[in-house]
Amino acid sequence: MRSLELRVPPVAAGLLAGALMWLVSWRMPSVAFALPGRTLVAAALALVGALISTLGVLSFRRAGTTVNPMKPESSSSLVISGVYRVTRNPMYLGFSSILLGWAVYLSNGLACLVLPIFVVYMTRFQVMPEERVLESRFGREFMDYKGRVRRWI
Repeated sequence: MRSLELRVPPVAAGLLAGALMWLVSWRMPSVAFALPGRTLVAAALALVGALISTLGVLSFRRAGTTVNPMKPESSSSLVISGVYRVTRNPMYLGFSSILLGWAVYLSNGLACLVLPIFVVYMTRFQVMPEERVLESRFGREFMDYKGRVRRWI
């Protein structure tokens, strides 16, 4: 299973999940449900997700460390301020919020099931490998941070 770790760029995984959600909703319209105000709710969730992700990227840029999730060993500093005081993975949390908005917009039960699959995939094949690298790179400082701040929310 380690061969799958850090192989798919998170943005690509998010786009793939979104495309799969659309495909499922298109092929299985019988599991669609009515959701009043879905467009407004979907847009709000997507905007919140984009904001959270952007705050994560800006925090990395301010710290002068890499935002490349495929090479966590290139991290030059441990970012624990700003949005990172609330979640250890704001970029992935933001992607998840955008996908939740998409699921709300599609209003399809099966399409909604793709979101937890995305979260499990990201946790196992992106977040956990990143955490191993950060622990070896920053040691006790990362372990203390990990004890204070939740992985997602």
